[in-house]
Amino acid sequence: MPFLPFLRATSARPAGRLRWLMLSGLWLALAGPAVAQAPADSLDRIGRQVRRHEQRDPHEKLFLHLDRPVYLSGETMWFSVYAADGTTARPLPLSSVAYVEVLDTKHQPVLQGKVALREATGQGSFVLPAALPAGRYTVRAYTSWMRNFGPDTYFHTAVTVINTFTASGTAAKDSATADVQFFPEGGNLVRGLRSRVAFKVTDKAGRGVAATGKVLNQRGAVVATFQTLHRGMGSFAFTPAVGTDAYTAVVLLPNGQPVTRPLPRVFDQGYVLHLEQPDPAHLTLTVSANPATNATVYLLGHSRQQVAMAKRLILVNGQGTLAVDPSTLLDGVSHFTVFTGAQQPVCERLYFRAPQRTLAIAARADKPQYSAREKVQVQVSAADQQTPLAANLSMAVYRLDSLNTTPLPGIDRSLWLTSELAGTVEDPDYYFTANSPTALEATDNLLLTQGWSRFKWEDVLAATPKPMEFRPEPHGLVARAQLAQAGSGQPRPNVTTFLASPSLVTRLSNARSNDRGIVQFELADFSGPRDLVLQADPSQDSTSRLTLLDPFSARYASTAGPAVGVLPRFERDYTRRHLQAQVQQAFAGKYRSRFAVEPVDSLPFFGRPSESYLLDKFTRFKTMEEVMREYVPGVLVRISKGNYHLLVVDKVNKTVLENNPMVLLDGVPVFNMNKIMAINPLKIRKLEVVDSRYFHGSSMYDGIVNLSTYKGDLEGFELDPRVLVQQYEGVQRQREFYAPRYDTPQSTQSRLPDLRNLLYWNPAIRTTATGVVPLEFYTGDQAGRYLVVLQGLAANGLAGSHSFVLEVKPAL
Repeated sequence: MPFLPFLRATSARPAGRLRWLMLSGLWLALAGPAVAQAPADSLDRIGRQVRRHEQRDPHEKLFLHLDRPVYLSGETMWFSVYAADGTTARPLPLSSVAYVEVLDTKHQPVLQGKVALREATGQGSFVLPAALPAGRYTVRAYTSWMRNFGPDTYFHTAVTVINTFTASGTAAKDSATADVQFFPEGGNLVRGLRSRVAFKVTDKAGRGVAATGKVLNQRGAVVATFQTLHRGMGSFAFTPAVGTDAYTAVVLLPNGQPVTRPLPRVFDQGYVLHLEQPDPAHLTLTVSANPATNATVYLLGHSRQQVAMAKRLILVNGQGTLAVDPSTLLDGVSHFTVFTGAQQPVCERLYFRAPQRTLAIAARADKPQYSAREKVQVQVSAADQQTPLAANLSMAVYRLDSLNTTPLPGIDRSLWLTSELAGTVEDPDYYFTANSPTALEATDNLLLTQGWSRFKWEDVLAATPKPMEFRPEPHGLVARAQLAQAGSGQPRPNVTTFLASPSLVTRLSNARSNDRGIVQFELADFSGPRDLVLQADPSQDSTSRLTLLDPFSARYASTAGPAVGVLPRFERDYTRRHLQAQVQQAFAGKYRSRFAVEPVDSLPFFGRPSESYLLDKFTRFKTMEEVMREYVPGVLVRISKGNYHLLVVDKVNKTVLENNPMVLLDGVPVFNMNKIMAINPLKIRKLEVVDSRYFHGSSMYDGIVNLSTYKGDLEGFELDPRVLVQQYEGVQRQREFYAPRYDTPQSTQSRLPDLRNLLYWNPAIRTTATGVVPLEFYTGDQAGRYLVVLQGLAANGLAGSHSFVLEVKPAL
């Protein structure tokens, strides 16, 4: 029986890892006589498996609205986070934490932060270090759940950082001239079958380059010619000859330099899937096979894990054609997959349909022009076809100059197109707004060269679902640690482990290690840097080693660009921006680290205690034993073989519990009663008792005795040397954006300079279904044009962006 090699190729390129459309690395049986005997419900079975995959693996996406595309070292980067369902684009409150990183060109994180998400939105900021080198950086964001699906599913965008403190930030010269890649339509080149071959030519910065070229056979004869159409991408028709020919492409770059690359391998047998769209209303799919036999295949059209079309196609002499109405497909990127009768995927093709509805954001300023230090009033609303909508929006107002020329992509462009493709998409607006035949072809070339599947078909069709390593975080941060045997490093399963953070607020978590020795703890209301204390239950394990796992992903997509140097033509702009930044730092720098007040729940994890003692209200004793015996009738002190034991009196059941209670010092478990009794009682402010059995997670305590010091920092108490103490960063505290107000004559006439480049930032605008939202801010002392950018997402999944320009006149 003939076979088809069905390839899954991965190739790295400067603009991003290009994981091509292939779905399996196996040799798949070509449809033959056995296909005709395939079960009649094959399509139904595949559809059910796709729907099961969607229900089990919710598709989560993030989008970051950054305040501007270009920063100076030392400035603050502000951003708003939107979490959306990848299937419906509706806000998805699956995760309560987003992980945001700024990566350099070597994929090294220079800044990392955890941002709290509430009702699928969040806000955060980074203060860029003054010593940060000039360059192009990648900002990426993901959730714990998204880590199960690889770094290509993360949000990525590029920003430029300029360091005006250095004389030159120019990167080292790169000898690489261009990267050229070829992608056969459907996946493979098959001898004797006419194929469309897409290609992409990029420079060392990952930007598309115009080029021409030709394809040569082994004898040097030209069998095809080609040229780029848009952003370095193009395609050409090509029929590999029957035989043993291998093919080579010669690409001519704009500088006249030729680049030679081999075409992908040509297979003797296999399938080719061809998509053709003569006009926006018609779509044709053609499946060809070699050998040219009569066979049955199945064509599945699916988008974001939803099945939009399922058809049975009979190949006659190795060919079959199917007409598709594009209006029946879902918005965004659709995948067409060809399956054999044995349900083996053998070809895949992508198609893009721009969303038919977007969130209409209206924003209007009260005046076309403003003077320095004048109030700007903006009316903002969101609608769906003239019907007002409740939506979450964010808004930035920054100065336009020669350094801020390329706007960041909109949220609808990200959710519907760029997040579904690999690598960086240049000018995504083009594929949403242009509808000429040239634009349709350019869009098709983009899908052919940057197509990518979020999942693997072997996972979707598997009888047993693949286990997920990372779980969602719906109720706050989840800290992960691993318990391993000392010396051997073997995982220690089924061991209860405790996590605490010394604090005035008593918090305690416990978890049992799984088969891989992993323990996971939920950290509710955990912000800023704190010390974590981890220890295993000494009654179960007293020798194993605990390691706190890094919560950030160590896998990267190839999306970073090259370093950016200080360009001579922008020297005047660099000087101006440097002066502005230094003046702002000198006169307004004290406001940059103002944080919003966070509500604190002071109730301990066990609720209200049965007994509570503020020791300053009593006569102070010199030893803890005296304190316990004299003031705490609910706890009995016993000494056996020279060791102290504490026994809690269960007043409800009128009995004495048998074992030591859970004893906590500033929330940290202490299992050695001798060390507790050796504490200087003058360091203890409060003592609390729970006088009954307490069930907590997977553990049961014979009561709780909670000791609190005055500062909540253990007061120098020495923990067991086997306890792991490590600083851990919680979610970011929300930094407040500062902008001066000029609403009085005194403030307007102030001699303090106001050279802000960013006039306004608001990450949390809530529109309603009843009217507009009024916003106001003040201009500074700099004349010029300012770009107002709004991004937003509505509860029904409509996403949109809007921008307009404000003019600030120079002072007379």
